[in-house]
Amino acid sequence: MKVWIDQDLCTGDGLCEEIAPDVFKLLDDGLAYVAEGDKVFSDPGGPEGLANVPEGQEEAVIESAEECPGECIYIEL
Repeated sequence: MKVWIDQDLCTGDGLCEEIAPDVFKLLDDGLAYVAEGDKVFSDPGGPEGLANVPEGQEEAVIESAEECPGECIYIEL
């Protein structure tokens, strides 16, 4: 499973980071980004920032996407 965020739609609520902190990071610009290990995909622009979801985090990522008020989290299988 892979995940990315469309920063143009991100509301900066931080729910994703609260639900799955290993996958989502809120940065200084107030927007959420995906992370893969220590690497944060902080260059906005869409699916080029596709991160692999760590094993065991799939359910949290799905919940984050469902709860996101901006509907900006995209999951690819």
